[in-house]
Order: sequence, then C-alpha cells, then structure tokens
Amino acid sequence: MSLGRAVGLALGVAADAVFGDPRRGHPVAAFGRVAGALEQRLHRDDKGAGAAHVVVLVGGVVLAGAAVERLAGRSEALRALTTAAATWVVLGGASLADEGTAMGRELDGGDLVAARDRLPNLCGRDPERLDTMGLAKATVESVAENTSDAVVAPLVWGAVAGVPGLLGYRAVNTLDAMIGHRSARYRNFGWAAARLDDLANLLPSRLAALLTVAGAPVVGGSAGEAWQVWRRDAAAHPSPNAGQVEAAFAGALEIQLGGRTVYSYGPEDRPVLGHGRNPDAGHVTRAVELSRVVGAGAAAVSALVAVLVRRKRRG
Repeated sequence: MSLGRAVGLALGVAADAVFGDPRRGHPVAAFGRVAGALEQRLHRDDKGAGAAHVVVLVGGVVLAGAAVERLAGRSEALRALTTAAATWVVLGGASLADEGTAMGRELDGGDLVAARDRLPNLCGRDPERLDTMGLAKATVESVAENTSDAVVAPLVWGAVAGVPGLLGYRAVNTLDAMIGHRSARYRNFGWAAARLDDLANLLPSRLAALLTVAGAPVVGGSAGEAWQVWRRDAAAHPSPNAGQVEAAFAGALEIQLGGRTVYSYGPEDRPVLGHGRNPDAGHVTRAVELSRVVGAGAAAVSALVAVLVRRKRRG
C-alpha cells in the first residue's frame, strides 16, 4: 500500500491552512501571464483557435507534472513532497476563507465602500450596483462555488492523477476564469476552456454538494434542507456544476440565492435557489465556516481515494 500521494495531499492542505497562498512568484499567476501572452498571439473569434490555446497550455502543464512525478520515481518521500508542493500551490481554501471573513466583517460593520472594493477578489460581478443584501448573496454564492473549484476539485484530481492532475486541473480552472465567460471577445474563443472546466468539475461539484449536506449541522445548518434544495434546484442553474454546490449551500444555510446577477458584460437572470430568507453578513460568516468544513471533508476523502487508487494499481 502506498501512502506517498495521500500524505502529500494532507501536507499540502496543511500548508495552505497555515501559510495561505505563496506570497511571491505564485505559479498560478505566472501561468496566467503566459496564458495572456499566448492569447495575444492566438486570439480569433473562433472556437478552434480557443481550443488550440487550451490544448497548448493545459497539455504543457500536465506534461510538466508528469515529469515531476517521473523524477520522484519510486521514492515515497519524494512523491509526498512533490504532491504536497503541488497541492499547496493549487489550493485556494485559505485565501477564500480570508476574503469571505473580511467581507462578512465589512458588511456587519456597514462599510459598503470597503465591501464593494473587496468583491472583485471573490467574483466578477459589478459591485457598484449591489446593496448589502446583494453583496452578501454574491459572496455566499462565490464562497460556495469556489469551495468546489478551488478546494474540492483540486483534491479530487490530485487523488486520482497526482501532480499532473493537480496542475492540469488548476490550469483548466484558471483558463475558464480568464476566458470562459460570455463576453463578446470570448463567446467563441473561450468556449473550449468553459466546456473543459465543466467536464473537469462534473464529479467534484457533486462531491462538494454531498459534503455540504453532511457538514451543514456542524455550522448550525440543516442537512435535510441542503439535500432537498440541492436535489430540487441545482439543475435549474445555468452552470451544470456551480448550481450543485450553490443550491446545497442555500439549503444548508436556509437562505435564497440566485436571481438577477450583473456582470461587467451584462446582466443574467438566474433561477432562485432555496426558499429561505435573503442572506446577510451573518450568513456570509457561516458560509465561510461551512466552506472550511467541506474542505476538511474533501481532504479526508481525497487521501482515502489516493490510497485506494494506488493500491488498486499495485494489485
């Protein structure tokens, strides 16, 4: 039985919790700069050009991850260290919790100017058009979605595919954030990035929703409501994945999410998720707590899966 990958995932989660994101020279930021430079050369209003952009960038990152694992060879210590480093680099749990906590504090203190300034750190909505309730709703939705995208999904891919899975997933998710939206510039060029991100998050988002149901009572929420709203409302969301965990969070916290959402490229009218009250600063704080609980559950599940995957391969 091999424990190197499982230990590495656990160490990476611990590093993210203790140190947060790397303070200088963050590899994800470096990847974003490379992606932006390549986009300047490849961009056309064409799906094929966007697909080539994604293949070059994601393929290069996956090959780099495979090379790292090859260098580690059969050494369980090296496998643990390389997996830990990759996990620390790609996870965003600590930064997500910090931003959500700060937003909850600013909303609780009535400082809408500071809250609006902070919202772009969490999502791409137009903060100037949002009041206290709108800011709270946007934050809870962002915390929910990013719990899946920045915590659960990397751990799932790390458990199944090691360093290539960790780095490859983060590359896919970063490209989706950069170009996978519906603005005029990216409607076609960003299509491949958005679809690949949908595929990569298909299973992790549902695991995140299930862990939300299980963790709801830890933060004083309702597991029954989380399950009911998840199963009833998730499919109505325009995203096949974000709706899963947002609906589960809405039920767990007994609030309403969704409705009209204003982005820089225009408004979207989304279905309402849940049937409770509108969220406030207190719900933001509880959403952050729930995110931490879900992240801890995902760490335990991913470590177990890593052991089982490796054991099966050796068997």
